Amino acid sequence: MSPDIDDYLQQGIYGKKEINPDERRKFLGTLRERVVIALKQSQVREDGTYQEVDVALRENKMAHLFLNGNMDYEYISKYKKLADKYGVDFTIVTNKEYNSELGLVLAFDYAIDKENIYVEKEKIVLQQASTKKKGFFAKLFSK
Repeated sequence: MSPDIDDYLQQGIYGKKEINPDERRKFLGTLRERVVIALKQSQVREDGTYQEVDVALRENKMAHLFLNGNMDYEYISKYKKLADKYGVDFTIVTNKEYNSELGLVLAFDYAIDKENIYVEKEKIVLQQASTKKKGFFAKLFSK
């Protein structure tokens, strides 16, 4: 058999060959090179929405929002509402065989190769007071 006929038969039996299937599973059906912004499931579950996602949706209205359908609807619905607000198309992606660590992916249908796509949680730095207050007994017995 010629390679073309063999490829055609294989495609008929097993379906169309998918490029980078592991990457597509991780990024909810799209490729890393197309992603504008991504949130992990734990970030999507937090109260409220991320300002960075709001800005990304507002500035990239031709992009597509992918939401992880393995998550409870109550968590993804707030981002669905944001997408509706800005007229951004969205898809709820449910993969029963693989649950991606990502909860939200905003991507184009072409490569943009954005370097930093993940939103980092703000790190709260607590500064210790340089002067400690002395307790009652310390004041009594200090020299």
